[in-house]
Amino acid sequence: MFTSVDDVSARLAETGYLASRAVATTVFLADRLGKPLLVEGPAGVGKTELAKAVAQVAEARLVRLQCYEGVDESRALYEWNHAKQLLRISAGRDESWDAARTDIFSEEFLLPRPLLTAIRGEEPTVLLIDETDKADVEMEGLLLEVLSDFQVTVPELGTITATRRPFVVLTSNAGRELSEALRRRCLFLHIGFPEEELERRIVRLKVPGLGAALAESVVRVVGALRAMDLRKVPSVAETIDWARTLLALGAGTLDETVVRDTLGVILKHQDDVAKAAAKLDLDSL
Repeated sequence: MFTSVDDVSARLAETGYLASRAVATTVFLADRLGKPLLVEGPAGVGKTELAKAVAQVAEARLVRLQCYEGVDESRALYEWNHAKQLLRISAGRDESWDAARTDIFSEEFLLPRPLLTAIRGEEPTVLLIDETDKADVEMEGLLLEVLSDFQVTVPELGTITATRRPFVVLTSNAGRELSEALRRRCLFLHIGFPEEELERRIVRLKVPGLGAALAESVVRVVGALRAMDLRKVPSVAETIDWARTLLALGAGTLDETVVRDTLGVILKHQDDVAKAAAKLDLDSL
């Protein structure tokens, strides 16, 4: 998909995703080496958006597996359409079970889920396995099998092997430690909070009506909040939300009144809001 690291940076920027050099380099290597990309970092720093941007750049279909506690093979890989199978069996009451079984366990009755959909795709595909750390440990065993050989065995149909490997992005908020076996199969990328200069560029790009001086003030205040001992520090997504809020309010500058009235946009816990209101000193920023 990409010819160089600079090509990654330039083409991602065209989609509105400003990537650091480290991000662009790792994306280029994942594409060139055909390796899954494990992206780890706090919520709201652009892990999911990276996969979406790569799909947009490559004009590829985005297939997303949203992980959660209890997600299993039937939700991730495939399952059979049992209701349709029962209707088929009822319609063919006079035929033998062997004849019915051959029919009901065919492609017509198969419901492919994200992993199988991505493997069987013949067009360019980006497979996003989102919030992998929220899935149970058992789910990692399935991912290991799929990501090792990019093939899936459906007992009734046989082994299905990818004819065109998808570009795979796994994201993790580090809610739990992923297994070493899964990590070995991936290239690793940590996306943290961006440097001030990059975050200013992101804010100006996402909120084009915001003035340069106000964008700089927003980023500085958010940086100060991140340095505090908060339950949930503001992410890049929340920086952008705050900038849009200020623009909607018609605020030209940041003062104590504006900050106090809008802290709920960037902080999500009352004790964090109270702590920020007490400790934040705008004059020192």
